[in-house]
Amino acid sequence: MNAPSNAAWWTESVTYQIYVRSFADSDGDGVGDLNGIRSRLPYLRELGVEAVWLTPCYPSPQHDHGYDVADYTGIEPAYGTLSDFDRLVAEAHELGLRVLLDIVPNHCSVEHTWFRAALAAGPGSPERERFHFRPGDGDAPPNNWRSMFGGPAWRRTEDGEWFLHLFTPEQPDWNWQHPDVVAMFENTLRFWLDRGVDGFRVDAAQGLHKDPELPDVADPFEEERVADATNVHAWNRPEVHEVYRSWRRVADEYAARDGSDRPLIGEITGIGKRHLHEYVQPDQLHQGFFWDLLDSPFDAEAFTATIRRGQEQAARTGAPVTWVLGNHDTVRVATRYGGGAPGTGPGDIETGTARARAAALLALALPGAVYIYQGEELALPEVVDLPLDRITDPIYWRTEGRRLGRDGCRVPLPWQGTTAPFGFSDSPHTWLPQPLSFARYTVEHARTDPASTWHLYQQALRIRRDLLTDAGPVHLLPTPPGVLAFRRGDGFTCAINTGDAPVDPPHSGTPLLSSAPLPDGRLPADTAAWWTD
Repeated sequence: MNAPSNAAWWTESVTYQIYVRSFADSDGDGVGDLNGIRSRLPYLRELGVEAVWLTPCYPSPQHDHGYDVADYTGIEPAYGTLSDFDRLVAEAHELGLRVLLDIVPNHCSVEHTWFRAALAAGPGSPERERFHFRPGDGDAPPNNWRSMFGGPAWRRTEDGEWFLHLFTPEQPDWNWQHPDVVAMFENTLRFWLDRGVDGFRVDAAQGLHKDPELPDVADPFEEERVADATNVHAWNRPEVHEVYRSWRRVADEYAARDGSDRPLIGEITGIGKRHLHEYVQPDQLHQGFFWDLLDSPFDAEAFTATIRRGQEQAARTGAPVTWVLGNHDTVRVATRYGGGAPGTGPGDIETGTARARAAALLALALPGAVYIYQGEELALPEVVDLPLDRITDPIYWRTEGRRLGRDGCRVPLPWQGTTAPFGFSDSPHTWLPQPLSFARYTVEHARTDPASTWHLYQQALRIRRDLLTDAGPVHLLPTPPGVLAFRRGDGFTCAINTGDAPVDPPHSGTPLLSSAPLPDGRLPADTAAWWTD
């Protein structure tokens, strides 16, 4: 089950993120699954990506759609079986696609056998030492910590003790001081590597260790308010780096067997973002998502500053930047750039789509790795008007509707046809409803339109492979206000116009690709283009 050998394949790879529940359904229950993904692998090969990242597909009660893991070495029955997973990996490798798996080390599910044993064993038991159980402060929790998903970070058990959960109450945090936890996760890595997995995306990688004293924080509501990791006693603890050193030794052991790296890619947010260079090291994580591009407004000056910070990051770590524009936790790019979001409406979708296409060319022209969230190649917008009785994201329910959550970017993909379920499933009742507007975004429609975003991505990925592999760093060019331009390698130029009016191109060579037509050879507003000598 070995993928093609290439030790540094991850340094400039383009990886496609698959949200398992929403990619393709093979058994007609309205929920995506592994065999659905397997049936669509040729689509991904045709698009031109080099790897896929699967969100958690482990057994789970789905309180947070798989990020509450009940068994780290199994497959959720709604998604298939271990045999289905093995076939998926094998067929992906036959097509030249590598497979990355999400691993969730900060917390598990209340249905995990170790947590169920801890509840049954009672206070003071060895079983409870694998988690953070504490007596309360009278009838109050042990400290004032809040969950990023809303509400207190503690839940009381029937015997009066409390356990820590930095996300939902159904996701108890592991105690990484316990040797059983350390050993279990190393065994988990080996289990999946032995099945042919090519690497891991590490969820909440800045988490894991907590201050053993579990002291109060000065502003307990900050985490809930900003929806990110800000508690210095719970996140970005120095002990976490030894975890990744041990994981890197495991990954390197497997890489030595066949000469193909098994990268570890960290999701490092909140206070950890400022310390990304401490995680991405030759003896720790191979990569960490560089959020600056995702967080940037559609503005040339902001993009320029982001690229410079990325270059500084690469120089500091010795590892290429890992660029992202979107993922399963953020408003879709086309809606975000059009000024829309849940609770505010769709925004200007035409402008947002034009900008999303331009930003895609910018990201794909940069040195380093790129991660594409499923549907970005279709310019899918956020679904901002989901019926409230269909919302499943625990963030909505735990904040009493103050935050609508992430369901709008997780609606099942439209593949074909003019009515729901748009080829996603044989069932019209998909786990999240698809809007009628998805008819104009189907894969079927995009493939027949040479001007579609799908074709833009396909062409950009081909050119990137042909011209930009090992093309070297970015050399910024002088430009008028509102424009960013840079050169790479032997005569390749990229420019993006975030201003209000067309501008002359920064390059007199041959246009390779543009996100919109170039009337009279000029670069319009909200447009990016590539040229070559």
